[in-house]
Formats: sequence, C-alpha cells, structure tokens
Amino acid sequence: MMSLISAIVIGFIAGLIARAIHPGDDKAGFIVTTALGIVGSLVATYGGQLLGLYPKGASAGFIASVVGAIIVLFIYNMIAKRS
Repeated sequence: MMSLISAIVIGFIAGLIARAIHPGDDKAGFIVTTALGIVGSLVATYGGQLLGLYPKGASAGFIASVVGAIIVLFIYNMIAKRS
C-alpha cells in the first residue's frame, strides 16, 4: 500500500516535470498533466516489478517515474492529435 501512495506522490511531481521536458504544444491542463504523471509513475512501478527491476512492494525511482510520465504524455498527445 505504501508503494502505491509513494508512486502517486512521485507521479504528481513527475507529471509536472514531464510537461516541462516534453517538447510540443500541450493542450492538457494541470489536472490532466498530473493524472498522466501518476499513470506514468504507476506504469514504471508495476512494469519494473513485472520485469524484475524492482522487488515486490517497492516503487519506481524518481527518474523512472519521470520517464514513464514522458512516455504516457507522448502517447496521450499522439491520441489527442488524431481526434
């Protein structure tokens, strides 16, 4: 449970950093950006656990969370451009 909470808190900050790092015109607001950061952090955490990079119950590091948030933000922008 603590890994989930820490992943959410780290994801909140990672979403803001990912928006600053990710190039391009983002139409997403503050709430969408932070939600995508949280999703990216959770993807990095559970993806890393599935790949054996992190032990069960551990959350992804800050850098991995930022990378996950950038990937999720990139995918979101690709989908948003189609609409």
